[in-house]
Amino acid sequence: MAEKLEDLNLPNTIVTRLIKDALPDNVNVSKEARMAVAKAASVFVLYLTNSSNVVAMAANRKTINANDVLQGLKEADFVDFIPPLQEALEGFKKSQREKKDASAKKKKDKDGKPEEMEVEENEAAENSETEN
Repeated sequence: MAEKLEDLNLPNTIVTRLIKDALPDNVNVSKEARMAVAKAASVFVLYLTNSSNVVAMAANRKTINANDVLQGLKEADFVDFIPPLQEALEGFKKSQREKKDASAKKKKDKDGKPEEMEVEENEAAENSETEN
């Protein structure tokens, strides 16, 4: 648990980057406004975490999963956030599957013979069978 209230704040550099990405280039944001956004974001994260934890506890689980977060958003009346979050979650899952598949393929290629060698060996075996 956090020792000080300030420990619960999001890093200023991350908040600044998010703000700059969300606004046009010609818009300036004061330091006070960045602090207010950072504090609001921290409060939102804590609130959503608590709502999600309630959902997980109701299901007799100690671990919060993505569905708990989606249900927590719904129960906290942030239903407009659900579709973009579901899209982001699907994109994340897809990228994780692709990484896993690429890693498995790389491992297979490293541990086994390259596919070209396997094909050549199979063709050689077939040729020797037809010769006999």
